[in-house]
Amino acid sequence: MNYIRHTISIILVFVYGFGFSQEENSKTYTIDEIVQLALENNQKLKVSKKSVDIAKQQTEVYKQLQLPNLSVGATAMYLGDIEILDTDFSKLQTVDMPHFGNNFSIQAQQLLYKGNAINNTIKVGNLQEELANLSLENDEIGIKSLVISNYLNLYKLYNQKQVFQENIKLAQRRIDNVTSFYNQGMVTRNEVIRGDLLLASLNQAIVTIDNNILILNNQLVIALGLPANTKIIPDEETLKLNPALQNIETYQDEVATNHPLIRTMDTQKELAETSLNITKADKLPILAGFAGYNMQRPLTNSFPINDVYFNSWQVGVSLTYNIESLYKNKAKESLNKLKVEQVTEAKTLTQQNLQVATQAAYLKYNEAVSQKTTYLESKRLAEENYKIIEKKYLNQLALITEMLDASNSKLEAELQYVNSEINILQAYYNVLKTVGTL
Repeated sequence: MNYIRHTISIILVFVYGFGFSQEENSKTYTIDEIVQLALENNQKLKVSKKSVDIAKQQTEVYKQLQLPNLSVGATAMYLGDIEILDTDFSKLQTVDMPHFGNNFSIQAQQLLYKGNAINNTIKVGNLQEELANLSLENDEIGIKSLVISNYLNLYKLYNQKQVFQENIKLAQRRIDNVTSFYNQGMVTRNEVIRGDLLLASLNQAIVTIDNNILILNNQLVIALGLPANTKIIPDEETLKLNPALQNIETYQDEVATNHPLIRTMDTQKELAETSLNITKADKLPILAGFAGYNMQRPLTNSFPINDVYFNSWQVGVSLTYNIESLYKNKAKESLNKLKVEQVTEAKTLTQQNLQVATQAAYLKYNEAVSQKTTYLESKRLAEENYKIIEKKYLNQLALITEMLDASNSKLEAELQYVNSEINILQAYYNVLKTVGTL
């Protein structure tokens, strides 16, 4: 018995401990808070930030090309005696050699001129760094848009759940009334069944909403880098943000000049032009300065051979010209020019697409604002209609089908209105995303 009690105690401790570790941690977050968390913790942005770091380091590597090339060498060797042979390879004599030899040398070279190729190479690194930063900026806009959209959709689901719960209460009240009428023989069993079916449908809708809430919550938790057991509750003050847009011309001008994608196109064009300049530099001569020092032992170019150190040094300039560049670089230059033209056309296409998207987003925002007024009126009319039909039904002047139609119309109108304010926020943030200022 003691063994059994001990085993049961261990199981209970494990079960309760596990349950406690999985307990949900509910917390209310504002839009600004989730955006800041996304910028700090999102895994995709961490990868993008590493790309920026890599680009910066690559620029530092390119800058090393400005430094002189310097090499130091040292050798030690065993020298054998020299065998002197006749022209018919018969041995004439053996010359004794100092058996220990060594050599020490220092060589330095500095590029003086190569058609500004090194500076242009460093410029390529700077431009690639700028492209990485622009890519990060664009990724940040995308991530902010994603988490805001999921956050507002989560808000919608909580609103929908509340509406369904209120309609479930009304449906249950109707079922009670119908059941009372049925017990009095005033209605048929068919009307009770219809009410039960509607209630079951509403309860199933709650289950679907709860599942969608869980899915969106998990997506947000991962995107924000929060603990897995976090339950995100949207802030009710969100609907008080009351955003307003400027005129469409302001956004059209903004997107045409300042969107990260447009600035990316400008940078890519400058990068292609710089690559073209580097290609052209290959047709220019290369001027370099050099210096060297050498210390060698023994002195082998004298006879007899002396076991002494022979020191020498040199300093000068070298001029080289790659003749093959005259006929090989033409195709490379043509390729680089085509890349410049391609980026120019790509920028025009990007501007057109962004301006079309901006206009569409702006129209959708105005549509969302207009819909709020329409949905408010629809909600008022649906509620008024529901009350009228309910009174008729309770007085046996309306059928259950009319009651169910009025209930469905009321539910749909309430759902449309409760999410209309959130639709305005979503449309507003979509405009900012499209313009590139989110």
